[in-house]
Amino acid sequence: MVYSARRGAVTGAVLWEVRAAGEHRVLPDGALDLMWHEGRLTVAGPDATATSVRAEPGSRTFGLRFPPGVAPLLLGVPAGDLVNRRVALADLVTGTPGAGPDLLEHVYVDLWRRADPDPGLIRLAALLDRGARRGVPVARLAGMVGLTERSLRRTSRDLFGYGLKTLSGIRRFQRAHELVQGGAALAAAAAEAGYADQAHMTREITRFAGITPGRLRTASTRSP
Repeated sequence: MVYSARRGAVTGAVLWEVRAAGEHRVLPDGALDLMWHEGRLTVAGPDATATSVRAEPGSRTFGLRFPPGVAPLLLGVPAGDLVNRRVALADLVTGTPGAGPDLLEHVYVDLWRRADPDPGLIRLAALLDRGARRGVPVARLAGMVGLTERSLRRTSRDLFGYGLKTLSGIRRFQRAHELVQGGAALAAAAAEAGYADQAHMTREITRFAGITPGRLRTASTRSP
């Protein structure tokens, strides 16, 4: 499997490509993506657990990763309704333009113009995502944005697909995955990623990836 990513010249969004053959795992990354695969546009919802995918030789998938919280605002669908799902874009938005791997940014711009998303909600999503990456407690984040914890959980599910506690867990898991695949000792990876101890990291990696940290080190994986 070969994964590559770059910033789009038109939108600045992350554009990625995967060339794969055989079986690999798609890991949770707390994001929603617009994908071009097998001749159609698909929205990949936020995953809560890893998904095993088998690709034919020469298979190529192209994608655009929506910025935090933006996809639900453009598609008019709460992210919670798309968890662990892959849905044709045409089933969510009528009259979507024709596309190919080179036109993903233009589809994104078209969706943005149609929806005209609230800038305040986009700033809120970015703030919540930064908080999740830093491991800021939910109660503190709620106070920072002036919401009750219950309202914040509902808002987080609408924007990201799950509550902030789960989002924080996924962000920590992503860091641990990076460290483990980079060759870090498991105990060192656990400490640097922010886990209480190695056993805590093992439980969370097994929860999100479906395999142990040792197997994750050599597994064929990707996000999204």
